[in-house]
Amino acid sequence: MDKINLTESFTEFKEFKDIDRPTMMNILESVFRNMIIKRYGSDENFDIILNIDKGDLEVWRNREIVEDGEIEDENSQIALSEAIKIEPDFEVGEEASEEVKLSDFGRRAVLALRQNLISKVLELEKDNIFKKYEDRVGEIINGEVYQVWKRELLIIDDEGNELILPKMEQIPNDYFKKGDNIRAVVKKVEMRNNKPIITLSRTAPEFLARLFEMEVPEIFDGLITIKKIVREPGERAKVAVESYDDRIDPVGACVGMKGSRIHGIVRELKNENIDVINFTNNLKLYITRALSPAKVSSINLDEENDKAEVYLAPDQVSLAIGRGGHNIKLAGKLTGFEIDVYREDAGNDVEDDVALDEFTDEIDDWIIDELKSIGCDTAKNVLELSDAELVKRTDLEEETIAEVKKIFLMEFE
Repeated sequence: MDKINLTESFTEFKEFKDIDRPTMMNILESVFRNMIIKRYGSDENFDIILNIDKGDLEVWRNREIVEDGEIEDENSQIALSEAIKIEPDFEVGEEASEEVKLSDFGRRAVLALRQNLISKVLELEKDNIFKKYEDRVGEIINGEVYQVWKRELLIIDDEGNELILPKMEQIPNDYFKKGDNIRAVVKKVEMRNNKPIITLSRTAPEFLARLFEMEVPEIFDGLITIKKIVREPGERAKVAVESYDDRIDPVGACVGMKGSRIHGIVRELKNENIDVINFTNNLKLYITRALSPAKVSSINLDEENDKAEVYLAPDQVSLAIGRGGHNIKLAGKLTGFEIDVYREDAGNDVEDDVALDEFTDEIDDWIIDELKSIGCDTAKNVLELSDAELVKRTDLEEETIAEVKKIFLMEFE
């Protein structure tokens, strides 16, 4: 392999791997000096001249000229009779410089050198990718779906780097095919087997936060801050916001005129319902807002144990709990309180009603717990609901519900 072919391949690496000139020069010199050390034992008396732009490469060996027969170190000394073959007017005591051809190292050594160079360039490229994305954790990136696998997607960014979007980091309603453009947030960057693994996410709260920053200039400018985000990806999200300017309504700014700002975010999240609420240090008011769209009648707080008893009108209980319990679960995560929902019954009905806990002798505890989980705390709460609604909202069978209602009706006869 001749000098030109070798250096041309070096130039190609420089162009494709986007490595700056000084770094490439250092890599090349390091690789050549390693080859020289293997061949001659030392590289101290060698000069390497590189011009990677033109593909020029020269290796010069410098040795002290001594009288014939007085050589003590063949690497650093040269006999006068050999020196005058290089330059006729050399004299003893002078330094002779002789160019070393790549062919002098042998074909095998040159191939090993090229392989060594390739490995160093690839290693440097991996380090560059790792450092680049390590600084971008929490940022949104745009990419193209390159490969669709069962458990993950392979994404290619605009520089050709490979990124991974696992199935568990995708929104349940996400569907992508090869060639689709995709937006996601960089969740974590790690090295596995000396290879950078960049993991993306579309379910992380940071993804929603970055989308708000892109759509709402006031958030990007710092006039409005996002205090906390909680999500059930694809179902519902709650975002607590606060304004540092009394003239700006944070909720209105985030939603936009007729929902113009939030609609784009909802579409990106596959129609995930987003509740934007105004943050406050008043805990009762904060919990009330967190349970929207339900209207809360009253709240009893146990701040020591982070528990809240919330009382609502019967028609508001289902709204507070939400489909699949998402609303009350997210409200609890947002406020940091364990929220229990109770029906607020009118007048004498409360006196005539009987708590479910009074029926533990006749009804299994797990059935009572199941009824409580949907906001039914008394016998009349259960009787007010139809069998079909109870079947839909609980894991109880029709026969069980009919039997439970029969027990409750006997209590009021």
